[in-house]
Amino acid sequence: MGKRQVRPWIVSDELWALIEPWLPEPGPKLVAGRPRVPDRRALCGILFVLHTGIQWEYLPQELGFGSGMTCWRRLAAWNEASVWERLHAVLLTKLRVAGQLDWSRAVIDSPCPGRSTGLKSGPSPVDRARPGSKHHLLTDAQGIPLAISLTGGNRNDVTQLIPLLTKIPSVPGLVGRPRHRPDALLGDRGYDHDKYRRLVRALGIRPVIARRGVAHGSGLGIHRWVVERTIAWLHGCRRLRIRWERRDDIHEAFLGLATCLITHRHVRRLC
Repeated sequence: MGKRQVRPWIVSDELWALIEPWLPEPGPKLVAGRPRVPDRRALCGILFVLHTGIQWEYLPQELGFGSGMTCWRRLAAWNEASVWERLHAVLLTKLRVAGQLDWSRAVIDSPCPGRSTGLKSGPSPVDRARPGSKHHLLTDAQGIPLAISLTGGNRNDVTQLIPLLTKIPSVPGLVGRPRHRPDALLGDRGYDHDKYRRLVRALGIRPVIARRGVAHGSGLGIHRWVVERTIAWLHGCRRLRIRWERRDDIHEAFLGLATCLITHRHVRRLC
């Protein structure tokens, strides 16, 4: 017999138990009609769109997700309620309590997910100035996502150094103070700027950033590959390969959800 086909849009009981407490209470139903689609089924529909890249209006009704517009509204409401940020902090706490977060260094990178329009897009320097966006990702030494953000494709990578570092949630452990700063920060030549090195040092973090003009490479690839692997995991979700959403908050919601899914994989390894 062949392997059972994996359906990544199915929400497991374990994952749902982590997500459900953070979902906002639904408002009163103003107009009588069909019963409200359960949140868990709507989340399955959102995951279906995230993983397959299908347009909202083509979401298969026979799978019981509800309409594409229902799932879209639910995703927007949950993002406004900071559900994914809170869930991500919970998952990071589980990893730190188990001693599975490596704070010895953080690694940063900023890939472009393709053409886009709307807010937080701009002329991409790698796509003949066509409108595009950038994903800015910061991971720990193992590639576990610590922070992620979205900007226009014309934003210089180095400008997101400090915003990403300050976006790392405060992660408590069994003893001691919560932690939210790595010991060192690794980056490629796109982050080579002495001003930002000073700002990173001011946060108590040692910058290890490649310098432009080095003939034989920086030698950081032995450590930086983890962030590239995590980017590959993110863009394994087809909805993130190209930004289709004109609204930046919807694309950021997909980014936050995908970040939680990747972090949850690491948590599952603890079992």
